[in-house]
Amino acid sequence: MSAGAGKRRVAVVVPDKVVMLDAAIPIDVFGSDPNYDLVVCPASSSAATWVPWQSSETITLDALADADTIVMPGYAGFDHLPPDPLTDVLGQAHSGGARLVSICTGAFALAAAGVLTNRPATTHWRAAALLQSRYPDIEVQPDRLFVDDGDVLTSAGVTSGIDLCLHIIRKDFGAAVANERARDLVAPPVREGGQAQYTRQFLPTATSGTLEETRAWMLRNLDHPHTIDELARRSHLSRRTFVRRFRDETGTSTGAWIAAARIDRARELLETTELPVDQIGYRVGLGSPANTRAVFNRHVGISPGRYRRLFKGRSGEWRAR
Repeated sequence: MSAGAGKRRVAVVVPDKVVMLDAAIPIDVFGSDPNYDLVVCPASSSAATWVPWQSSETITLDALADADTIVMPGYAGFDHLPPDPLTDVLGQAHSGGARLVSICTGAFALAAAGVLTNRPATTHWRAAALLQSRYPDIEVQPDRLFVDDGDVLTSAGVTSGIDLCLHIIRKDFGAAVANERARDLVAPPVREGGQAQYTRQFLPTATSGTLEETRAWMLRNLDHPHTIDELARRSHLSRRTFVRRFRDETGTSTGAWIAAARIDRARELLETTELPVDQIGYRVGLGSPANTRAVFNRHVGISPGRYRRLFKGRSGEWRAR
């Protein structure tokens, strides 16, 4: 059961309703790397039927005690607590010195095991709000591709698991080894930006209410300055009442909401048109080219030009305005 000389033992847990790609990524990255010994550990008898690599050594959760690194992939049903045997063994392994890693919604299992308390962590952007609300002591960072907190590492959705696995190889054996592994995977050794570039919608969900018409007008006139006093007059409300009601209906401030709307529209234009970035900035109310690039990079994590090269022509519908 011990790892070979100089090798690190990596155990990949396979929970019920595992996200197959989440599990396949670490199995492939570490399983075909000569610097690691890989074991696949089903979390239950039903999970044991899922063996993606017949050459992998498939054993029980008891083997986690011998692992240097334990990877918890994402799984469906993360909105419910994982079974106690799984969280117990994860907590015990961590206490025994194992490094714990999650991919995507696997962070929910680490959180249930208590190993993310008072730590920074990330997960798929769609699940970040739920992770934060369920475990308020976690510093959830929804814009990160992965978070390295030493002996506990978490990654965002699905393919960000590749980024995290390469980061682990870099930590364990250096940049040259990680770069060579990245070449084998045809993956960038270090990916630019964070999750924000993949998040489809920035606008907070708004309930219907007395300001619904005002918000629709704001979206049709993104190039307008949109001062609170003007919006309050348009809504036939006092400034104080407008500010309070806008937050009640959207969950955020007027300034944050319109900034998100402008970024959302800029992303759409970058993906679907050939308009120069300078024109897009003025059209959506971000202003000068320098300000447009600065604000876009702050919100999305990459430049407008880089975003266009990555996402120009991608499929998918945008939310109706």
